[in-house]
This record gives sequence, structure tokens and C-alpha cells, in this order.
Amino acid sequence: MLRENPDVVRASLTKRGESTDLVDQVLAADGDRRSSIAAFESLRSEQKGLGKEVAQAKGDERTALLERTKALAAEVKANEAAATEAEARFNELAGKLPNLVSDEAPVGGEKDFTVVEEIGKPRDFAAEGFEPRDHLELGELLGAIDMERGAKVSGARFYFLKGVGALLQLGMLQLAIAQAVENGFTPMITPSLVKPEIMGGTGYLNAHDDVYRLEEPELYLVGTSEVPLAGYHMDEILDVSAGPIRYAGWSSCYRREAGSYGKDTRGIIRVHQFDKVEMFSYCTLEDAAAEHQRLLGWEKEMLDKMELAYRVIDTATGDLGASAYRKFDCEAWVPTQGAYRELTSTSNCTDFQARRLNIRHRDADGRPRPVATLNGTLATTRWLVAILETHQQADGSVRVPAALRPYVGGREVLEPVGK
Repeated sequence: MLRENPDVVRASLTKRGESTDLVDQVLAADGDRRSSIAAFESLRSEQKGLGKEVAQAKGDERTALLERTKALAAEVKANEAAATEAEARFNELAGKLPNLVSDEAPVGGEKDFTVVEEIGKPRDFAAEGFEPRDHLELGELLGAIDMERGAKVSGARFYFLKGVGALLQLGMLQLAIAQAVENGFTPMITPSLVKPEIMGGTGYLNAHDDVYRLEEPELYLVGTSEVPLAGYHMDEILDVSAGPIRYAGWSSCYRREAGSYGKDTRGIIRVHQFDKVEMFSYCTLEDAAAEHQRLLGWEKEMLDKMELAYRVIDTATGDLGASAYRKFDCEAWVPTQGAYRELTSTSNCTDFQARRLNIRHRDADGRPRPVATLNGTLATTRWLVAILETHQQADGSVRVPAALRPYVGGREVLEPVGK
């Protein structure tokens, strides 16, 4: 496609706000790769032919052929090395190309999203006669969040969830898994460390400086269970003829938060480690757009259970991850910030990850074709921010959403410690 329609790729890169120079670099590398392979194969063919001639030749002719064979062997070796180097160069450059973007996605940067819908109304604390506390103050009052000791033990942007804070998070995640299972997902507890080919295959290496890397052996801490779930079926042919294959991954997630210096330093909005339940789907390319809407619907169902006011946005092209063709975010209202903040994302990655990881299915004619992969957040630590702030009461207590009450001992209200 890149050889035949390079302008399509250039247009997509432009929408992402990225340089189109990479297209020319990849095409040049592809040309070098193909010519190097052709030269190597030509010499190899000659080498095989000479072998047959030597077997039949005699005298001076045989001596000359042996000399040519010796020289040709060196040429073959050199050309093989050149072809290998050209292949590696091509793969390196091609691996930097992000997915194409949807024509339906709004064009622009982080602030150029389109609001799809708003669900619920933000709570009017002024009308209720008190100033809302932020989630960290509430968490400390409830004995639910301890940032001070998190920093003492692990450094900035780490924390302890304790008591009702731990119970609330575990409740959210268990509720998310239960909902996923009800809708046909297979629950999975995934590895936190993956090989380079898995991290790279999902698009999280070349376009991200946000991952933690272990040197020996080379492994990467995942920022989402999307990564190990995408790698789960690497080099396999799947049967998606009866519908999508769906997994719900429960994992701890790790992010360096590179480039976020000074942003969201208070509380647990932007941290280095958190827990999450992530939906992941394999399906046909033809079913990907419909599956994307289904994932979004399940995200909304979970947010409704948390009794939050939120909106759905269609993310702009310049704010898409490398693997995403289109992405919808659900953002909940955070009272003390007077703003909507992201709680969930769901991305349609089309066949971008599947091609890199060699994951296919067979079409109606039995031909192997890449599958589509999609992902979506079903619950994560950051949700505690919106839950605590939205459901707080004037005395610092917090009303528990009905769906979470079974997970906190049936309590309807969480009282400040000492009450």
C-alpha cells in the first residue's frame, strides 16, 4: 500500500501533526532492501550453478571454475550481509510508521476533540452550601490514600491505597471483571513484563518514551494489559467467524510519565503505577467499527454504575496513539478541577498490531487475512478521584455508589477516620 499509495500515508501523518519525511525514508529503504535481496539471490543462483559445473569439469577448466567459486563465495557472503543490513534498516524505519487515522476522526491536536455526548449533570456544590474537598484530602480523611508514605517508600507519584481505598479499588475491578464475563469476555491476569517484540508489535516502543525497560534480559514493564493480550496470539491463525474473541485483562500498569513534570502532581491522577481492567478484542476488519461501539457501550455501563457525570469525546487525530485508527474517551467531571478528566479510552487499532504480530484469520475463501484488534478501559485506579469527589458530603464523608457497597461491607457512607 505504501508503494502504491504513499500520499494516503502522507495525508494521515499530516493529520497526526507529524512530518511526512518518514514516508520517503521508508520507500528508499524498501528500494534498497529489494535490490539487495535481488543481488544476493542472483549470486546464490550463480553459485549453485557453478557447483554443478565444477562437478563435471576437468583440468584447467575445473581450476578456473574453482577460483571463480571461491571468489563468488566471498561475494555471496558480502551481499548476504548487505541484504540483512538493508532488511534491518527497512524494518526499523517501517516500524516507526503509525497506523492510518480514520476519516471520521476530528483533525487537530489535544484540544480539538469533538464531544459526542454528555451523560449526567455535574453536581452543584455551591447550591448545596459547601466547598468540595479534593480527592486527596478526602482520601486522607477516610484513611484511604497515603501519598506521603508512598513517596517515602518509592518516590514521587507513588502511593498506598489502604482500608476503604483498597476496598473501593478492588470492588471496581471485581465489578468490571464480572460485567465483562457477563458479556462473553474471558478474564485474564496478565504478565507485567513483556519481550521487545511484543512491546514493539503493539506500537508502544518507537512512539513512546513512557515505558520502563529492564536491560538483562531485555524486558519492558507494561503500561496496560493491552500489550500482553495483543501478544497472546502472536503468530497464530484465529477463528473469528462466529464473532469477536474477547479478553478482560486485570493487571498492574507502569508508566514513567515522561514529559509530565509539574502536571497533576497532587494525588493519584497521574502516577507511575496503577491497576486496571482492560477489554481486548480480536475480530474481522469488517466488524471492527461495530465492536468499537460495543466496547464504548460497556465502558459507559460501568461509569453509570459509579453514578458519575461524564462525557464521551471523539479524540482528535493529533492526540491518537501510534496504533490507534480512532479513539473515544470517557471523561468524568472532577468537581475541584471544574473540568472533565479522562477515565476510559477505547481504540480501534484495525490491523496495525495484528500485521506486526502476525495474527490472522481465514476469510470465507480460506485465505489468511490480518485480524483487527481493539481495546478499552473498564475500570482503573484513577476512577477513585471522580468517585470520592463526586459523592462527598459536607462533613468529609463519602456516599458509596450502590454497585460498590457489597465490596465495602455493605456500607452506604464512608466516614472520616476517628468518627
